[in-house]
Amino acid sequence: MERRGFTLIELLVVIAIVAILAALLFPVFARAREAARKAVCASNLRQIGLAFALYGGDYDDCFPDNDDPYLWMGRRWRWPLQPYLAMPGQRDPGGPGDPNRSANFSPQILICPSDPSAPAKYDSTSSGYSAACYHTAAQVNAMATIDLYAGAPPPCVSQSLAAVELPARKAMVSEWSANHTNLPDGWWSWNGARNTLFVDGHVKYLQASQINPAGNGFPDINLTVNGLSGADIP
Repeated sequence: MERRGFTLIELLVVIAIVAILAALLFPVFARAREAARKAVCASNLRQIGLAFALYGGDYDDCFPDNDDPYLWMGRRWRWPLQPYLAMPGQRDPGGPGDPNRSANFSPQILICPSDPSAPAKYDSTSSGYSAACYHTAAQVNAMATIDLYAGAPPPCVSQSLAAVELPARKAMVSEWSANHTNLPDGWWSWNGARNTLFVDGHVKYLQASQINPAGNGFPDINLTVNGLSGADIP
């Protein structure tokens, strides 16, 4: 029998078909990978919720409060929770008084696998903790955005779980950036969506538009209107 190879036209047709299939399938694979990362992120937040519950069990059902007004930042709230997260790491010997810096720190569940900025900007922490958990409702209602990172923040006041009126609607911890939508804006923007941990322990993926405006007009769980007695979602 006479053997016949592929003609140039046939090869070009095959290559074109493969290219079309790749163009169709690659976005599907990318979405599937991102969905898996989002699920991992949600699972991490649930574990963090358990750590908060264990902390409360040791501290009279109070939320973490170490008199640091900037405790809401991920680099800072990790320290009081560290014993409950079984997480290695210590303060950086080069700056032992700086809670933003660590040494031999393994972030584990504190970093979202889709967060590209956290390693360089936030010492590999991806989530923030609501400042409403260590300020009174009156303090929260009087605060502006600048009071969270500069300005003149009010003194910390330990808050009890009993102060939460709607535990399924008050957010406790949330991703800071919209890591899963390629919109890296923080809580002071109406862009993107984030995994959010609520006081009752459940985690929900929320568009910024699904969050109630805080006292500063943003989807900011720090400044929930009426603090712990208020709600971050309708």
